[in-house]
Amino acid sequence: MTSRRYSAGMLILEVCAVILALIFLVPFYFLLVNSVKSFAEILLDSAALPTKLVWENYSRAWEIMNFPRAFGNSIFITVISNIGLTVISSMCAYRFVRHPSRLNNLLFTLFVAAMVIPFQSIMIPLMRVGSWFNLLDSRLGLFVCYLGFGVPISIFLFHGFVKSIPVEIEESAVVDGCSPLGVFTRIVFPLLKPMTVTIVILNSLWIWNDFLLPSLLLGRIELRTIPLSTFSFFGQYTKQWDLALAALVMGITPIVIFFLSLQRHIIEGITAGSVKG
Repeated sequence: MTSRRYSAGMLILEVCAVILALIFLVPFYFLLVNSVKSFAEILLDSAALPTKLVWENYSRAWEIMNFPRAFGNSIFITVISNIGLTVISSMCAYRFVRHPSRLNNLLFTLFVAAMVIPFQSIMIPLMRVGSWFNLLDSRLGLFVCYLGFGVPISIFLFHGFVKSIPVEIEESAVVDGCSPLGVFTRIVFPLLKPMTVTIVILNSLWIWNDFLLPSLLLGRIELRTIPLSTFSFFGQYTKQWDLALAALVMGITPIVIFFLSLQRHIIEGITAGSVKG
């Protein structure tokens, strides 16, 4: 009786999981199907399959939004921001864990507290500070902002993972004559690989798809990222859904491939960081 109840319960859970997965895939269906329709056909019936594949939507969207330039801007900002977030956050978390003090505990508490501050509440002060330091309308300003907003959660995740690394490994390296910086770069940082990959994936998804922060800081057309370039298809009086959907497909494809190829590291990194501490 126990095995039958368990099997029946598992079957119900699996059916519910499949239904839930299909519900989450519905937006992707509308996105892919309507990206190869004409504008008139989208307005008539957006849920139906296309009667004719309009591949010209992709070529026109590619040219209008200057996709190579937007793609290059998104890649550059995402890569540089990830490098800065990974290096700074890992070093800070290592310092907080291995050298506990009142100051370090206070700083870590402030970083954790910063995670709950909504971005909308600091938009106006952010613009003023950016204007004072000439950080508006530049990649440098966007990079600095991503560091400020991404460091708290990255430090929090690294902090838990560093606790799972045995101190004896570092002590052995010190006995062998390794400097404190060498201990971190040669011993600790390579052991942080699972969590590093997890943080890179999460930050890449956030930075690549972010629209609000670039829209506030970037004004010049040549600096626009993919989300900003896609938004150019929506005007006050016209909305080019056929081209916008094609642009969305081109914009999300690289990050979806990146996520699917590395998604197993997310669970591996988070579970490994929760083993100790």
